[in-house]
Amino acid sequence: MYKQKLISRLIIHLFFVISLFICIYPFFYMINNSLKTGMEILNYPLSLPHTINFSGYIRVVTELNILRLFFNSSFIAGSVTILSVLLNSMVAYALEKIDFKYNKIIFRIILFTMMIPPVLLLIPTYMFLFNLGWKNTYRVLIIPGAISAYNIFLFKQFFKQISNTYVEAAKIDGASHFMIYRKIILPMSIPVLSTVAILAFMGSWNDFMGPLLYINEQSLYTIQLGITKFRSSIPNTNLQVIYASTTFATVPVVLFYMLFQNQFVKAYSGISLK
Repeated sequence: MYKQKLISRLIIHLFFVISLFICIYPFFYMINNSLKTGMEILNYPLSLPHTINFSGYIRVVTELNILRLFFNSSFIAGSVTILSVLLNSMVAYALEKIDFKYNKIIFRIILFTMMIPPVLLLIPTYMFLFNLGWKNTYRVLIIPGAISAYNIFLFKQFFKQISNTYVEAAKIDGASHFMIYRKIILPMSIPVLSTVAILAFMGSWNDFMGPLLYINEQSLYTIQLGITKFRSSIPNTNLQVIYASTTFATVPVVLFYMLFQNQFVKAYSGISLK
């Protein structure tokens, strides 16, 4: 019996080690090749660098306005994250904790929008935003991404776990819905707030189609758009520049996820309310 348990544990641990390797290897491969020369990447893509070479990073910093791209992406992603957390949580609170007419119908309509392929709305959305005069502005990438049916669904499902007795007790004490939302619901919803923040930040930071459609001025380029256009001018003998630029674009998202990963797990498991 003991041997069976030991074997099963070894199999489970082996599975997790292999899964960890599969997840980490692409990042290792990217960073490893960013520290080589272009010819070394072409000839020995899987080997460790013979000598550490930072020419790829130097060229990215000197030839690409990386600080401006970082500012644009950080400002847009940060704004989208803050608005997503606030607006989506407000909508979810109203749908879950306020009893009003057509409550369920509105929520079903919101869920229905998730079944519409985004590509079908691409042209009408572009024409609408273009007619508003939002092209080549920050708000064209911030406002449309501030509301998400999926994030509303996440918030609503999490708020459902919070007992209505808290809300009723606060009402008896004379608290308004906004005060209940701010003083009671939000402090108890840190896991789902962190989860939506991660999803919103990663989605905005990695967005390529939006900047490609709406941004023409180089001063407004995001890091994804700027690096993509920069890559097209890089020959194969300078592949280290491509890997270095990819590292610049990837590391902030990985660090942001690692910072909030514990809360991310809690939001989906409901641990914090048990």
